[in-house]
Amino acid sequence: MLSVMSGLCTLFLSLTAPRAESPVPRPSAPMALAPASSEGVVNLNEANPDELERLPGIGPAKAKAIAEYRRSHPFKKTEELTKVKGIGKKTMAKLRPYITLSGATTLKSEPRAQ
Repeated sequence: MLSVMSGLCTLFLSLTAPRAESPVPRPSAPMALAPASSEGVVNLNEANPDELERLPGIGPAKAKAIAEYRRSHPFKKTEELTKVKGIGKKTMAKLRPYITLSGATTLKSEPRAQ
Protein backbone atom coordinates (compact mmCIF):
# COMPACT_ATOMS: atom_id res chain seq x y z
CA MET A 1 0.00 0.00 0.00
CA LEU A 2 2.84 2.36 0.85
CA SER A 3 4.51 1.81 -2.53
CA VAL A 4 1.21 2.61 -4.32
CA MET A 5 0.86 5.86 -2.37
CA SER A 6 4.47 6.72 -3.07
CA GLY A 7 3.94 6.09 -6.78
CA LEU A 8 0.81 8.23 -6.87
CA CYS A 9 2.60 11.10 -5.12
CA THR A 10 5.47 10.91 -7.58
CA LEU A 11 3.05 10.92 -10.51
CA PHE A 12 1.12 13.88 -9.10
CA LEU A 13 4.29 15.89 -8.50
CA SER A 14 5.59 15.17 -11.99
CA LEU A 15 2.33 16.41 -13.52
CA THR A 16 2.10 19.59 -11.44
CA ALA A 17 5.75 20.64 -11.37
CA PRO A 18 6.66 23.62 -13.55
CA ARG A 19 8.42 22.66 -16.73
CA ALA A 20 11.22 24.41 -18.51
CA GLU A 21 9.81 25.22 -21.91
CA SER A 22 11.85 25.75 -24.99
CA PRO A 23 11.85 29.34 -26.21
CA VAL A 24 9.44 30.10 -29.02
CA PRO A 25 11.27 31.40 -32.08
CA ARG A 26 10.22 34.97 -32.87
CA PRO A 27 10.36 36.48 -36.35
CA SER A 28 13.03 39.13 -36.75
CA ALA A 29 10.66 41.46 -38.61
CA PRO A 30 6.98 42.11 -37.95
CA MET A 31 4.79 39.83 -39.99
CA ALA A 32 2.50 41.50 -42.48
CA LEU A 33 -1.10 40.60 -41.94
CA ALA A 34 -3.38 40.07 -44.89
CA PRO A 35 -6.31 42.46 -45.07
CA ALA A 36 -9.17 41.20 -42.94
CA SER A 37 -11.66 41.99 -45.69
CA SER A 38 -11.38 41.43 -49.41
CA GLU A 39 -13.14 44.80 -49.86
CA GLY A 40 -10.37 46.62 -48.00
CA VAL A 41 -9.57 47.95 -44.56
CA VAL A 42 -9.33 51.26 -42.74
CA ASN A 43 -6.26 52.04 -40.64
CA LEU A 44 -7.68 53.39 -37.36
CA ASN A 45 -4.50 55.29 -36.49
CA GLU A 46 -4.04 57.04 -39.83
CA ALA A 47 -7.44 57.40 -41.52
CA ASN A 48 -8.99 60.84 -41.79
CA PRO A 49 -12.67 61.31 -40.85
CA ASP A 50 -13.80 60.86 -44.47
CA GLU A 51 -12.02 57.49 -44.63
CA LEU A 52 -13.45 56.47 -41.24
CA GLU A 53 -16.96 57.15 -42.59
CA ARG A 54 -16.44 54.33 -45.10
CA LEU A 55 -16.81 51.89 -42.20
CA PRO A 56 -20.28 50.35 -41.80
CA GLY A 57 -22.35 52.29 -39.27
CA ILE A 58 -19.85 55.13 -38.91
CA GLY A 59 -21.21 58.55 -39.80
CA PRO A 60 -19.65 62.01 -39.45
CA ALA A 61 -20.18 62.25 -35.67
CA LYS A 62 -18.60 58.87 -34.86
CA ALA A 63 -15.77 59.44 -37.34
CA LYS A 64 -15.00 62.73 -35.60
CA ALA A 65 -15.18 61.03 -32.18
CA ILE A 66 -12.72 58.33 -33.31
CA ALA A 67 -10.29 60.95 -34.68
CA GLU A 68 -10.51 63.01 -31.48
CA TYR A 69 -10.04 59.96 -29.24
CA ARG A 70 -6.92 58.76 -31.05
CA ARG A 71 -5.22 62.17 -30.77
CA SER A 72 -4.62 61.48 -27.10
CA HIS A 73 -4.95 57.66 -27.20
CA PRO A 74 -3.39 56.10 -30.32
CA PHE A 75 -4.84 52.64 -30.82
CA LYS A 76 -2.63 49.71 -29.79
CA LYS A 77 -5.38 47.10 -30.29
CA THR A 78 -8.43 47.30 -32.52
CA GLU A 79 -10.60 46.36 -29.52
CA GLU A 80 -9.77 49.75 -27.98
CA LEU A 81 -12.23 51.24 -30.45
CA THR A 82 -14.99 50.32 -27.98
CA LYS A 83 -13.62 53.05 -25.68
CA VAL A 84 -14.98 55.64 -28.13
CA LYS A 85 -18.42 56.83 -27.08
CA GLY A 86 -21.12 55.25 -29.23
CA ILE A 87 -19.12 52.19 -30.27
CA GLY A 88 -20.15 49.08 -28.37
CA LYS A 89 -19.75 45.36 -28.84
CA LYS A 90 -22.32 45.08 -31.65
CA THR A 91 -20.78 47.91 -33.67
CA MET A 92 -17.32 46.49 -33.05
CA ALA A 93 -18.44 43.10 -34.37
CA LYS A 94 -19.54 44.75 -37.65
CA LEU A 95 -16.33 46.78 -37.92
CA ARG A 96 -13.79 44.08 -37.03
CA PRO A 97 -13.28 42.75 -40.60
CA TYR A 98 -12.69 46.28 -41.91
CA ILE A 99 -10.25 47.77 -39.40
CA THR A 100 -6.51 47.52 -38.97
CA LEU A 101 -3.71 49.33 -37.17
CA SER A 102 -1.05 48.97 -39.84
CA GLY A 103 -0.73 49.54 -43.54
CA ALA A 104 -2.72 51.77 -45.82
CA THR A 105 -6.44 52.40 -45.82
CA THR A 106 -7.75 50.42 -48.79
CA LEU A 107 -11.53 50.46 -48.22
CA LYS A 108 -12.94 52.57 -51.07
CA SER A 109 -16.58 52.75 -50.01
CA GLU A 110 -18.91 51.45 -47.32
CA PRO A 111 -19.17 47.66 -47.69
CA ARG A 112 -22.41 46.22 -49.05
CA ALA A 113 -24.71 44.61 -46.51
CA GLN A 114 -24.45 40.83 -46.46
